[in-house]
Amino acid sequence: MIRIALMVVWLLLSAWLAIWTAEGLFGVNQRESILPFAGEDTLGAPIIIGVAWGLMLTFGGTVSGLGRRRKLRGASHIGVGRIVEVSRTGLTVNDVPQYDLFIRVTPGSGDDFIAQLRTLVQPTDLSSLQVGNPLPVRYSLSDQDSVELADISDPSVREAVLQWRIDRGLIDPRQVRARTTGTQVPASVIAVRPTGRRLEGQSELALTVLLAPEGQDTWEAETTVFAYPEAISRFQVGAPIWAFYRREDPQTVAVTIEKEPGR
Repeated sequence: MIRIALMVVWLLLSAWLAIWTAEGLFGVNQRESILPFAGEDTLGAPIIIGVAWGLMLTFGGTVSGLGRRRKLRGASHIGVGRIVEVSRTGLTVNDVPQYDLFIRVTPGSGDDFIAQLRTLVQPTDLSSLQVGNPLPVRYSLSDQDSVELADISDPSVREAVLQWRIDRGLIDPRQVRARTTGTQVPASVIAVRPTGRRLEGQSELALTVLLAPEGQDTWEAETTVFAYPEAISRFQVGAPIWAFYRREDPQTVAVTIEKEPGR
């Protein structure tokens, strides 16, 4: 409702300024006008209305959609984009700054393209928006100017992100079956060692983990995981994590930091 009201007000101001400009250029009697607040006794009105129009265009776009379209056109697809640039817009809402994220999207077919995402970012979340980091997004092949953030709690989005990691070798091929169809259980890190390998901006860690299924005996297993630098501390000795394994092969284990819903 607020968006509609702002849109109507902005359109009315636009129409007022257009008519006022046309009267000034082509009007015969410059002392008379069909517009309210446009007589010779209200010369400041055009300035006030012009300033209001500009402010609504600049700062009202985020709320009303005047400044930049945010909804995708056409059928949307789920994918993973890589951040290529992050910049502040200068707007702050309730002390939360707004950012423009420029994201390189690799569609299932066709060439890569760079789209824009304008969003409010809490200062505590800014560290996750570094150049090179992946983000789950929804995109449209017929509307490549913008993308939308995808909800990671959506099972289809989680599946797309998981497939992205598998396709890029961020999950060892030997772990894929455990990660995709295995049982999820609590685990903890017993030992950790960097391997020196880096891939997609992530570092590989060699882990010894203790799996502790509820009501069952515990056991140790060796595994590896690729992690972003800011997430490495989550794999320190003693850290609680989650592990996936198949009952017929309990030594082949894949690990994650967060519990995956529904598994």
